[in-house]
Amino acid sequence: MNELPKTSLIQLEIDGCIARVKLARSEKYNALNVQMISELIEVFSWTAKKSVGVNGRLKADDGTPYLRVLILSGEGKHFCAGADINMMRDAGANTPEENRRDSERLDSLFNGLWSHPCFTIGKVQGVALGGGAGLIACLDHVICDKNVKIALSEGKLGILPAVIGPYVYRRMGSANFRRHAMLAGRMDTTEALRIGMIDCIDDSLDESAIVAEILSSGPCAVTAAKELTLGFDRWEGDDNSLRLWTLDFTSRMRGSAEGQEGLSSFLEKRKPDWKP
Repeated sequence: MNELPKTSLIQLEIDGCIARVKLARSEKYNALNVQMISELIEVFSWTAKKSVGVNGRLKADDGTPYLRVLILSGEGKHFCAGADINMMRDAGANTPEENRRDSERLDSLFNGLWSHPCFTIGKVQGVALGGGAGLIACLDHVICDKNVKIALSEGKLGILPAVIGPYVYRRMGSANFRRHAMLAGRMDTTEALRIGMIDCIDDSLDESAIVAEILSSGPCAVTAAKELTLGFDRWEGDDNSLRLWTLDFTSRMRGSAEGQEGLSSFLEKRKPDWKP
């Protein structure tokens, strides 16, 4: 695997087929500034290109495993306190074109995580505010300790959670997004779990069980599940066309090398080649 991207505000570690990404600006509660956002965009892009889902095989030619899981966490007391206050202050003096470029950078960050071909896991402590809540919404599985507070806090500053909106909306649904965007207050883990913003409350933030589960699934199937979901989200045709599309999708997966390996291993009562 090629040399890791050089970063200073985040940490990237590769452990076999697992990428661990940690926000490392703890003295600022891991607030998102331009440099951290840019580093995250680069790391998400780099790890995506090194994934099984993109390359269609478990290992590179040199035997290095391609990636199957990405774990995002934050160093220190808080996961992510949202956008850096200095960056927000500077936005008031920016031209509309400069603010648009800042918004495009943020969108690249969230979309890069939301569409990442690996199974993505978040380990969250402290607070996840504004953009921090946006990061949570883009993850496939979120583990929080019981004291976490999450907020779509933009309304307290007289702005809106618009860039993170599509991802949070998909996570918690229309009515809950509308209510929390208007309130802009902090929700506890009971509420976050109830509305589907998070998936698990565990003070140990132990991801081992969910990692073991995902490594038992076909890695290309994991990536294709995101493609399938996106197809459902954006479907504009009639029901009959949708049924035909799912038939084609199923046929493609069954005929793939991974699909054949999975079916063969089941019939032969052995582990598939992707299972540790």
